[in-house]
Amino acid sequence: MGGFKHHIFICLNQRPKGDPRGCCADSGSVELHAFFKKEVERLGLKGIVRANKAGCLDHCEYGPSIVIYPEGVWYWVGNQADVTEIMERHILKGELVERLLMPGHDVPPIQLDSRATPLPQ
Repeated sequence: MGGFKHHIFICLNQRPKGDPRGCCADSGSVELHAFFKKEVERLGLKGIVRANKAGCLDHCEYGPSIVIYPEGVWYWVGNQADVTEIMERHILKGELVERLLMPGHDVPPIQLDSRATPLPQ
């Protein structure tokens, strides 16, 4: 078995209540991580795409933060529909989901469509 084609890191960091930076875990990132894993399964991408737990990604003020490698694309994710859109557009089709791009991060100068992950046969 080869390596994973994509790693999706989802911040599950927990900060004390009232921290001015916010907290991804308090904004639902634990549930969203579980949903990313379900989407990987639903799309038949187990062994091809990995939804990883991550510690602090330093952007909790935007809501649940994720970064997808190898592209290095940063997104904020607010709900399950956002997860599905990222999986179907970014992972399967190689398209950026521009409305969910994390502020302050440049999009890497690569052609995402060449990174599309084909469904297993």
